[in-house]
Amino acid sequence: MKRKQAGRQSFFEKLATKVTKATGSTPVILAAFIIVVLWGISGPIFDYSETWQLVINTGTTIITFLMVFLIQKTQNKDSLAIQIKLNELVAAHELTSNHMIDVEDLSEEELEVIEKYYAKLADLAKQEKNIKQAYSITQAQLRHDSKIKKPGKST
Repeated sequence: MKRKQAGRQSFFEKLATKVTKATGSTPVILAAFIIVVLWGISGPIFDYSETWQLVINTGTTIITFLMVFLIQKTQNKDSLAIQIKLNELVAAHELTSNHMIDVEDLSEEELEVIEKYYAKLADLAKQEKNIKQAYSITQAQLRHDSKIKKPGKST
């Protein structure tokens, strides 16, 4: 079921979405391939001149230059939409940690710390006898804190 656009997209956003979808389609990819083949076949006709080479070089450079920015714009929008959806799932579930909302705003070093934490959780999960046992960051932090507070226990 396709949702009707609410008209909030700018002209450029609509154009970017359509062009990105079109350029990734099979007919456009085949057309690009045919153009390159025809250019290659025409080499002997133009005696492989500098102008002949310049035509393909200029064309591909311009298209590549524009497509990089167009694809990046579309990717940024898609990435933002995915982040919002993931944030909604985290916020809506009572057992998830809200600490994970907006982690994309953390520095790379902070993300690496969290990644190491989850790698450790994965190792712990592999050791569990009950594969349904799960921990959130908050649960693990509470367990960790309770171990530190116990007298005579070493961490």
